[in-house]
Amino acid sequence: MTHPTTPLTCLNCGRPETLIPLVSLRFKGQSAWICSQCLPTLIHKPQQLADKMVGAEQFGAADHDD
Repeated sequence: MTHPTTPLTCLNCGRPETLIPLVSLRFKGQSAWICSQCLPTLIHKPQQLADKMVGAEQFGAADHDD
């Protein structure tokens, strides 16, 4: 017998894994999921996730040598 499970969702946009690929991440002992379209936000503008991920406001944006 299988038990129904709630699909995992993106911590930023809330879309479920049934609609878009999700990438798992861990921070401060907590697991979270972010979709492939929101991943650039985590990399380049992590402060925008501060209300959704405790401590994200302290992340620095990726430093690119262009």
